[in-house]
Amino acid sequence: MQKYIPKMYKKNIFDINYEKLKNNGIKCILFDLDNTLLAVNSNTIDKKICSFVKKLKKDFSIYVISNNSSKKRLDIVANALKISYISFALKPLSFGFKKIIKEYGYKPCEMCIIGDQIVTDVFGGNRLGIFTILVEPLESKDLKITSVNRFIEKRIIKKMENLGKFQKGEFYE
Repeated sequence: MQKYIPKMYKKNIFDINYEKLKNNGIKCILFDLDNTLLAVNSNTIDKKICSFVKKLKKDFSIYVISNNSSKKRLDIVANALKISYISFALKPLSFGFKKIIKEYGYKPCEMCIIGDQIVTDVFGGNRLGIFTILVEPLESKDLKITSVNRFIEKRIIKKMENLGKFQKGEFYE
């Protein structure tokens, strides 16, 4: 059950204490795309996100790591934010994470994954020793494949709540 518990849980990406991450040795931030940075099926990058990522890039290397296979959509996002990405990352499998570790030379303890799903982002990151941050989804609409993950996630959350290990909506650092 421990592998499903995020190290930090916040309402959204803007509520995260990035200075604390930096002080704890985090050098690389991996953002999930759908429902974390951008609403599902949206290609419009909000100016607030652009300026936010630009600010973060002063202290961190920033990448998008997504299970989404739409390179066209990811190209739009990456070009707007001037960052690199891994598409079809197959989270929670280690493929996408290890690609960033190998290509850019980061140690897992220097990395942080921020995403909206326990089953993919949190579990995938925790398995490799990457610092995990769970955020609430931007909207209730999900991709069809994600609905399966959400079903599994609800069961995991219920079990963690019963064990007193996690409480949905109780944000923490």
